[in-house]
Formats: sequence, C-alpha cells, structure tokens
Amino acid sequence: MTVSATPLPAGIYVPSPTFFVPKSAANYSALAAPIDLETQLKHTLHLAKSGIHGVVIFGSTGEAVHITVDERKELLTYLRKGLDAEGYANFPIIVGTGTNSIVETLALLEQAKDTGAAYGLVLAPSYFASAVSQEGLIEWYTLVADRSPIPIMIYYYPGVSNNIYISPKTFETLSAHPNIVGTKLSHGNISHHTILAQNPTIKGNSFHVFTGLGQQLLPIITIGAAGAIDALAGIFPKSVVHLFNLSVAGKVAEAQKIQYIVSCAEEAVADLGTVGVKEGAARYLGLGEKDGARPPLAGGISGGEAVWATKYKSAFEAVAKLEASL
Repeated sequence: MTVSATPLPAGIYVPSPTFFVPKSAANYSALAAPIDLETQLKHTLHLAKSGIHGVVIFGSTGEAVHITVDERKELLTYLRKGLDAEGYANFPIIVGTGTNSIVETLALLEQAKDTGAAYGLVLAPSYFASAVSQEGLIEWYTLVADRSPIPIMIYYYPGVSNNIYISPKTFETLSAHPNIVGTKLSHGNISHHTILAQNPTIKGNSFHVFTGLGQQLLPIITIGAAGAIDALAGIFPKSVVHLFNLSVAGKVAEAQKIQYIVSCAEEAVADLGTVGVKEGAARYLGLGEKDGARPPLAGGISGGEAVWATKYKSAFEAVAKLEASL
C-alpha cells in the first residue's frame, strides 16, 4: 500500500514577493534587477517571528515568470541556509512552478528539493486552456506527481491561467494521488471551496484546501478549509494569523470585526496585485522599494502618491493599527 505524503499543515502562509536591489545599487540593471537576497531573508525571518507557518517562493506574487532558473536556485539556497542558521529549520518553503511543460515542471521541483524546499505549488498548465479537457489535466498532474521528489499542491488561479477550469470531480480524482496533498484556490467561489473541503473522499485522502484570498478566511475556516496562502499576510502577518486563530477557535463575533478590517485591505491588494504587496512592504516594513518590480510591473502604483492616498491608504492604515496592537 502506498503511503500518502504529509499535507501542508493548517495555518497561514505567505506568497512572498521577490525583492530586487534598489535602483541606487551599483549592480542595478533595468533589464533585470538582481535579487536582493539579504532583504528576502529579512522579510522571511520577520514572517516566521510573527507567527506565519511557512512561505511560498516564486508564486504569482513572487514574479515567478520574471525569474531565471539560476536565480531560483541562488535565492532558495540562500533562504534555506539563512532560516536554518536562525533556528527556523522546520519553517517550510513551498516553491511555485508555472510552466506548461511536464519536464520543465519536474526540473523545477527537483531543484526545489535540492535546495531544501518542502512542497511544490504547481500552477495548472493553461496555455491551451480552451482545448484542455479534465482528463488532460488529470493526466498532466498525475505524471508530475508520479515523478516529483516532493509533495505537490494544485495551484488553481484562473486569473493568471487563461481562465482554465478545474472541476470538483477532477480535484476528487487527483486527491487520491499519494503525492498530491492539497490546493491553493485563488478565486472567489466559496461554493467551490466548500465542495472540496467537505467532500468525504477528498477529506479521507488528507488533501488540504487553502484559499489564496484572505478576505475569505473566516468563511472558509467555517466550511473546513485548512487556512490561507495570503499576500496581505506578507505585510501584516500578525493580523492575518490573529484572524486565523480566532476563526479556528470559533470566536465568530470577534473574528467578524477583524475580518472586516482585513478584508478592506485585502480588496486593495487584490486590485493592485504584486505592486501593491511591494508598496505595502516598503511603506510598513521598510523592505524593498515601492516600485521595485521587474518590467512590465516596474513603476509601482499607477498614479503614484495621490492615488495611494485617496484610494488605498485608509484600508492599509486600519490594518497597520491592528498589527501594532498585537
């Protein structure tokens, strides 16, 4: 009998932004600013010390599509060694893959294993989304999972995946694979979360369902999901962990108040995407630059300070106040 891999434990995880050296650095290049390894480690250590349960490196927020294979290896190696040296040897790194090729996906998973990562977050192959059948998706993920040296999770994010659809029945089938241990659902369909989290077969397969949207945290905990892989937690980790703890403890009235504060800022992050996370990390953590992404995301928020002040600042300030109180 094949023993299933251990699923990612319940909790709050952060899809980390990838930090690049500032424009003032001697080695800065507009073509491809080098990764700022020291800032990346500082950010991850801050998350670990704030109660975050692990990080996703090279997800959508991490600009995975802008990063070379060699850069991936360098950052993952540095981060794992740095965490271990600071006493966080058990703090898991989950590595994102975003390729359509099975062979290339497996190469990235092999690299992740070699650099000390614990899980792979495998984005659905979506280039031919309109022509891909559910049977095709099952075959693709099965071939990857059969050969992956680390457990994998299905990353379902229609917004960056050509609106590809993965049906609940497909999830049920894939959940039976001993090396497929969960999913990150980055969409707003709570019904879909419920169907997966409460499906008796999926539950019996030790398959954990995580939302990618912190604005759904309290609702998805009540329907049996495991937690969130949430970008806002990369700026305000204590606040999102606090909301998770209240939700798990069943303190609904208190959790509702915190969810409101968190959700307002989460909507801003959803609107801004990666540039919003970088904006927040620079403003509230003093890490990186507000416009520190690679093209075509470089440049930060369109409209600059005026748009920040009128459209986003109040929501972020409310969470910052909560964060300071924890």
